[in-house]
Amino acid sequence: MVMVDGSLDAEKIAGYFKGKTILITGATGFLGKILVEKILRVQPDVRRIYLLVRAMDAHSAKQRVEAEVTDTELFCLLKEKHGKGGFELFVEEKVVPLAGDVIFENMGLDAPRLEELAKEVDIIVNGAATTNFYERYDVALDVNVMGVKYLCQFAKKCANLKMLLHVSTAFAAGDREGLIMERPFKKGETLREGTYLDIDAELRLVGDVKKELERQDGGDKTKRERKGMKELGLERSRHFGWSNTYVFTKAMGEMLLGQLHGAIPVVILRPSIITNILRDPLPGWMQGTRTIDTIIIGYAKQNLSCFLADLDLTMDVIPGDMVANAMMVAMVAHSEEQGAEVMYHATSSLRNPAPYGVLYESGRRHFYENPRLSKDGQVIPTKEMHFFKTIASFHLYMLIKYKLPLEILHLVNLLLCGLFSQLYDDLTQKYKFVMHLVDVYGPFALFKGCFDDINLERLRLTMTKTSPEDDMFNFDPKTVDWNDYFYKIHIPGVLKYVLK
Repeated sequence: MVMVDGSLDAEKIAGYFKGKTILITGATGFLGKILVEKILRVQPDVRRIYLLVRAMDAHSAKQRVEAEVTDTELFCLLKEKHGKGGFELFVEEKVVPLAGDVIFENMGLDAPRLEELAKEVDIIVNGAATTNFYERYDVALDVNVMGVKYLCQFAKKCANLKMLLHVSTAFAAGDREGLIMERPFKKGETLREGTYLDIDAELRLVGDVKKELERQDGGDKTKRERKGMKELGLERSRHFGWSNTYVFTKAMGEMLLGQLHGAIPVVILRPSIITNILRDPLPGWMQGTRTIDTIIIGYAKQNLSCFLADLDLTMDVIPGDMVANAMMVAMVAHSEEQGAEVMYHATSSLRNPAPYGVLYESGRRHFYENPRLSKDGQVIPTKEMHFFKTIASFHLYMLIKYKLPLEILHLVNLLLCGLFSQLYDDLTQKYKFVMHLVDVYGPFALFKGCFDDINLERLRLTMTKTSPEDDMFNFDPKTVDWNDYFYKIHIPGVLKYVLK
C-alpha cells in the first residue's frame, strides 16, 4: 500500500526541483525528452540536469544532446520564452551531457567526474532501455538488467541522493488475464510454475552460448552470433513465461533493483503504451513508432488490409506528457523515504478503457475526411480493414488472400518468363509486412489483462486543484476523451512527425 502524507499542488511540485541536480539516463528517448523539457519549463531554477548518453567523448555527447534533444520541436515553448540566443545560454547553463553508458561499471565515467557527480546528484531517473522486443539476449541483459545494477552501485555513493526513479513497462507483468496489481517482482519470481529465475545463471548461460557459437566452423561468425543471441533471448523468455526478450529483461531489472537498492528510496514506474503528447508543450508531438502507430502507418499507406485484433478489447495507452507528470509528482511524494520501494502503473485500462475499435473508427474517419495523396497527386482511397479475433481465422484469411495467389503467380512466372514478377514481388512484400506486424504486435492486440492503478490513484488524490495551474501536472486518464484524442491529436501527430 502506498501512503503519501500531505497535499501537493503545482507550486509545491515545481518548487521541489528548485536547486536540485538530476541525473537522467535515456534522455534521447521519447519519454526522456518530455521529462527534460518539462523540468526546464516549470522550474528554470533547477540547478543542473546531467544527461548520460552514448557517445565517444564530451564533444560528441554535446552534439548528440543538441541534435536529438534540445534542438527538437518539443522545446518550442522554451525557445519562445527565452529567444534563440537566450535559450542556448539557458541550456548551456542547466544541461550537462555526459559521454557514458549504463552497460559499464561506473557508467563508463572517469573517477574525477564520478566523484563530482556523487557529491552533486539529488535525483536519478533511469530511463535507459533497449525496447526491441526481439533484442539480442546479451544486449538486453546488458542494458535492461546490468544497467540497473551499475546505477544502483553509483546511487549508493551519492551523499545527497533523495530518490531513484526507474522506468519499466506495465507489460513486464506478463501476458495475464484479469486485474494485474501494482506489485514488484520478487527475487527469482517467474510467470511459469515450477521455474526459478537466477539472473547470474542467465548471464553465465549467455557467455557459454557465445563460446559455443564461436567454436562453430564456417559461415559469418557475426551473423551467427547475432542470430543465436536473438533466439536465446526468445527461448529463455518463453521458458519463464514472458512473450519476448524486452518485457522479460525489464522484469529482471525490477527484480535486481528490489534486491540492491537498500536504503535508497525507489519508485518503479510502469507505463503501458506511451502515445503522443496530449496537452503540453506540443499536442500530437511524438518520436519513433509504437505498437499502434505502426498499424496506423500501414493503414495510411494502404499496405495493411487485415490484422489480428479484437476491436472490443482494451488497448492500454497513456499520453507521454501524463507519464512525465506522474514521474515528477512521484519524485516529490517519495523523496527521502528511506528504503521505500513503490510501484506505480501509469495506465488507463481500469479508469478509462479505450477499445481498439475507437482507434480504428478514428482512423477511418480521419482518412475519409482527409484523404492522403499519392506521389502523382492522386487520392489514395480509404479501404476497410478486416480484423480477426483468433489466430486460426487470421491464418486462413492469409492463406486465401496471399499464400495461394503467390503460389499461383510463382508458377505463372515460371511459365511466362517472369511476366508478373513485379506483381509477385509487391504481393510478397505486403504478405511479409502483415505477418511481421502480427508476429511482433499480435500478442498486444489480444491482451486481456487490466492494470490496477490504485497506488497512482492515491497519489492523484493528494493533489489539490485550487487554480488552473494545478492542471500542469495532470496524469488522470479519466480526463482523456479517447475519440477526440485519437481523431484530433494522435493520428494527425503520427502523420506529421513520422510520415512527414
